[in-house]
Amino acid sequence: MRRLFVFLGILLVALVIYGCDALNVSQEAKLSLPFGRSYNYDDIMVVRAVDGDTLKLENGERVRLIGIDTPEMHESNKLYKDSQRTGQDIRTIQAMGKKSYIFTRDLVEGKRVRLEFDVEKKDRYERLLAYVYLKDGTFLNAEIVKQGYASLMTYPPNVKYADDFVRLYREARENSRGLWKE
Repeated sequence: MRRLFVFLGILLVALVIYGCDALNVSQEAKLSLPFGRSYNYDDIMVVRAVDGDTLKLENGERVRLIGIDTPEMHESNKLYKDSQRTGQDIRTIQAMGKKSYIFTRDLVEGKRVRLEFDVEKKDRYERLLAYVYLKDGTFLNAEIVKQGYASLMTYPPNVKYADDFVRLYREARENSRGLWKE
């Protein structure tokens, strides 16, 4: 019995490392292993907006929208740091965070999207870093900035649209859109 388990273990490792073709296993007999699965990021469902700049996909992964930063709506170290940095009280920041979240949620939740990656695909929290496009062509990251629901957050080397975001941010502030309404 022990030999059978050793043999099956070796066979499984060989299938994972070398693939079925190298072992002359037919296409019908290939194993479907749950780890290492790749997803089609050209057509994937957003199951929910976590906050104004983070999404959860149907495959369970989280996406952090590149180039933008929305106010925090949940208690966190960042919320307190933002309060100290801006001089705004926590409740005001959380209220703005809720507005950003609702804007993002209404645009993307329950919809299929396409992800575009820049130089780095994941952040230190293992979230995907992406530019997100709705099926109608709307560039989500840019739309959130354009409508005044996000500030800018640029971390090189992911700077592909940084200049566009700066222009949209200035326009939103100058035209008192979204969070910048007086």
